[in-house]
Amino acid sequence: MTDNLFQSYALNSTIKLKNKILMAPLTRCMADADLVPTAAIAQYYGRRADAGLIISEAIIIRPDGQGYPNTPGLFSSAQINGWKKVTAAVHDNGGKIFAQLWHTGRVAHPHFFGGGDVLAPSALAVEGNVPRMRELTYQVPKAVTVQDINLLVKDYAQAAANAIEAGFDGVEIHGANGYLIDQFLHFDSNLRDDQYGGTAQNMARFPLAVVDVIVARIGNERTALRVSPGAYFNMAGDKRDREVFDYLLPQLEQRDLAFLHIGIFDDAMEFDYLGGNASSYVRSIYQKTLVGVGGFSPQTASVAIAASKFDLVAIGRPFISNPDYVAKVRDNAPLVDYSDEMLLSLV
Repeated sequence: MTDNLFQSYALNSTIKLKNKILMAPLTRCMADADLVPTAAIAQYYGRRADAGLIISEAIIIRPDGQGYPNTPGLFSSAQINGWKKVTAAVHDNGGKIFAQLWHTGRVAHPHFFGGGDVLAPSALAVEGNVPRMRELTYQVPKAVTVQDINLLVKDYAQAAANAIEAGFDGVEIHGANGYLIDQFLHFDSNLRDDQYGGTAQNMARFPLAVVDVIVARIGNERTALRVSPGAYFNMAGDKRDREVFDYLLPQLEQRDLAFLHIGIFDDAMEFDYLGGNASSYVRSIYQKTLVGVGGFSPQTASVAIAASKFDLVAIGRPFISNPDYVAKVRDNAPLVDYSDEMLLSLV
């Protein structure tokens, strides 16, 4: 039985979701050469508007945040206008959509923005090559200055304002999965000895500054955050990381965000320094709206929500292979299996 997935859910007094199934952010690399979402992208999202909430693919906040080909932006007038068509398609079909705001940090590559510095908390490169462009090797980043950090905070705020101008119902700050904000939160990627490193409070300073400036710009009810307390993607775990998130999560709870979203590919993954999986760890500290993700079926998600392990579930790849995912689950109809070939087109 999955009936609880189809109950409405109030994120707050201004945003009510028609069900508890969210479409997770799914990088598609299908924007045009100017990083503008296309008509096909608008149709793609519009077809999935039965989700209680769509979280967009990650959207870069400024040019030096790009780390993959053809990922859309939200910093030019053309990009904002392109997203207006996407949000209109979703709203016309009765849906809601948040923009996921993204800077890849040390996972960026100068190839995409015409040269210049790759930015990160510390001058530590990621090993390997850029996905989909294997000829590009990751560069040693520049450790950001305090001036750089202040400008990044302002640019996150502007991107949030641009998202609201483009018609999004809110934003999810991408603070997970080894990208810029997450890089500040883990000892493997943050070796700083100034006010942005070395202690839990210092390492959380930049992420909280981004949250606070966006809340001030568009409101806490339209601001969400994704976090990865367990390091697992493009960085190694460190038992000291728990101290950072033990500090960060209560701080976030005080800010009364629209929701907090786990960033994990598979929530069955366990971390010894978290005492288990990521969602259980976060729920033990954070009692406001929590979104679980990572390999859940409708049935396992329903059970987890019934047990209050999280409040909403985000579904990823099945939404690529099933634009009508929500209807199929409601009708107990068979789902089309996902395959990587589906990444080559938008349907």
